[in-house]
Amino acid sequence: MMPYGLFRFPTMTRLLVLTELFLPTKGGTAVWAAEVYRRLGGKEIHIVTADVAGAAAVDATHPNTIHRLSLRRVAWLRPESLAMYARFFLRSLRLAFTHRFEAVHAFRALPEGLVAWGVARLTFRPVAIYAHGEELTSWGNGRKFRAMRFALRHADRVIANSDHTRDTLRGMGVDPARITLIYPGVDVSVFRPGLDTTGLRESLGIGADEKLLFSVGRLSRRKGFDQMIRAVGRLHAEGMPLRYVIGGIGEDADYLDGLIHDLGLTGVAHRIGPVREADLPRWQNACDIFAMPNREINGDNEGFGMVFIEAAACGKPSLAGLAGGTGSAVLHGETGLRVDGTSVDAVADGLRSLLAQPDLTRAWGQRALQRVEREFSWERVAEKTRQLNMTTTRS
Repeated sequence: MMPYGLFRFPTMTRLLVLTELFLPTKGGTAVWAAEVYRRLGGKEIHIVTADVAGAAAVDATHPNTIHRLSLRRVAWLRPESLAMYARFFLRSLRLAFTHRFEAVHAFRALPEGLVAWGVARLTFRPVAIYAHGEELTSWGNGRKFRAMRFALRHADRVIANSDHTRDTLRGMGVDPARITLIYPGVDVSVFRPGLDTTGLRESLGIGADEKLLFSVGRLSRRKGFDQMIRAVGRLHAEGMPLRYVIGGIGEDADYLDGLIHDLGLTGVAHRIGPVREADLPRWQNACDIFAMPNREINGDNEGFGMVFIEAAACGKPSLAGLAGGTGSAVLHGETGLRVDGTSVDAVADGLRSLLAQPDLTRAWGQRALQRVEREFSWERVAEKTRQLNMTTTRS
């Protein structure tokens, strides 16, 4: 180990950013990359990302310089990602040699972080790698995990998206002095209280006297939508007037539809498919409670849960699971509840408690909104990123 020096970025404008996931690709990572760096600078920030359908429309209006390339895996190569790594590395290295970047940022350890580390070391620049949580625990202990751990251990700065992710990084041997905690954010001009929700409840025949529970996200098992359906079934059987709406697409769509049918909840639980971008904050306004009682499945868990912050920005309390990093997004007993997502009893009890105390849950929703305004606007996230320093040693 030899000293690498002190790196501070008072303006944070000349950056090379590597992210496989970027708009118009859906998901929290893609949104984070697009929202933060547009607030940190203009064309002097270069973003290398995947070429996907609809990219031209995004790139035409985004203030940063976007470089698109094919990042597809090739099935007959061993490893399948070899060509993708090569394209990522060569384009990034060429940009780093032709621009005076202050640092290289990578939005995940693999593939971006490993490429970013190589580029940064060859061009004598510091490198920061984002860690989101779920990737740290779902890859076992094989070659892929070891490559990820190498990249994270040798980065000059690792950005953790939650307290849970930070603790996981420490357990992997990442130097705590190199870890910076930066929560993801939300566009508070888009997600805000008081939006017009006309037509949403009406489209499903939801009465004014019925409480509306809302979930949205990729339809994967760990999100806990199935547990919500079972818990809603119990509350409905108790005579509680409520409806449950699930937005999103994913591999569990047929499974959830079957569960709704088998439990006799057709007309009570509604799976509405993909939610239009403009309608998501409207649904968050229309609901009484946002719920996603996530759980860990085979090491896969929720790293943070940006949807909880989107709900909070609309003044809504949330029901979250205990697994993963949701404790950074939902403060138990202050902005919502966290329950054991593996237990239908716990999920049902949490929902029952929230629904039975409307004055308290409204107060929690207001507290959640105040917390978002104080800590989670994209402007606040960008400012924390701008102040990022890299006091470390070079490996």
